[in-house]
Amino acid sequence: MDIDRFDRAILSVLAEDGRISITDLSKRIGLSKSPTQARLRRLEQSGVVIGYRALLDPIRLGLDHVAFVEVRLSDTREAALNAFNLAIARVPQIEQAHMIAGNFDYLLKVRTRDMSDYRRFLGETISELPHVENTSTYVAMQAVKETMLAEKG
Repeated sequence: MDIDRFDRAILSVLAEDGRISITDLSKRIGLSKSPTQARLRRLEQSGVVIGYRALLDPIRLGLDHVAFVEVRLSDTREAALNAFNLAIARVPQIEQAHMIAGNFDYLLKVRTRDMSDYRRFLGETISELPHVENTSTYVAMQAVKETMLAEKG
């Protein structure tokens, strides 16, 4: 799909404010309402815009402990990877999971209430996931940058 400067402008504005009205969006990008609406519909239908959601403040929800967990699997054949992927998809404390090309197989971003909660989660949940051989945990002290927008402009 070809994405031009107007499409990029729409995506940039939506990344900042997904609840913006079509009228305000059209003013911000410099197009009239009808073409803006048509472009947005095309971006949604093509799968570039995959949804809208509320961003919650995890700190105010009492979830201020962030750990990054390297996971090495005992088996990396396709069936084992699929079993692991399905299992982690059902765990809400795992905010992100990435398959890694390197010395370990997955990098997980885990959010819990505190260190004690994380320790329990590690022992009762992560270590019980299919094919987990070992893990290494890195605790984040501060989020310096977190954004959902991958490209600006």
